[in-house]
Amino acid sequence: MRKVALVLASSAAFSLAACGSSETSGEFTTEDGETAEYTIDKDTGETSMTVEGPDGTATLRSGADVPVSLPAGFSLFPGSKVITNTVVNQPGGQGTMVMFEADAAADTVIAHYRDQAKAAGFAIQIEMNTNGTLMIGGERERDGSTLSITATDNQEDATTGQIIIGSKTGG
Repeated sequence: MRKVALVLASSAAFSLAACGSSETSGEFTTEDGETAEYTIDKDTGETSMTVEGPDGTATLRSGADVPVSLPAGFSLFPGSKVITNTVVNQPGGQGTMVMFEADAAADTVIAHYRDQAKAAGFAIQIEMNTNGTLMIGGERERDGSTLSITATDNQEDATTGQIIIGSKTGG
């Protein structure tokens, strides 16, 4: 339930930031009765959120300047420019979503992450190519961590990509 509450709460905070609301912080109660607080830095656009629930505290931090901390064995594609980075920490694990641009072809970017995923013990369970967007996805059996990586060639000779990795505590 916490994941759903945090996602819904973060959607509300992102909506406030996107529509130019003058509200930069607040507190509310989720449908599950959990208390949530958020802040939006008007200068950087960074959003932070905390949700308190019966299982503990979950936090979210999202923005272009949020430091990237990928799980062991993973690194950004060389020369990548981070567009935005979102990190969710909760009892039991961490989720990371990085959106980036790279000056390389999508297949080269995907190959970089496929190699890292395999070396980190992930089994690649899906590979897709849809209209120039390449995607891989997989899971690490020993702890149930998951990943999804996409890369799309665009007209400006750059590739846009997204990395999503969900890691269990101790993974």
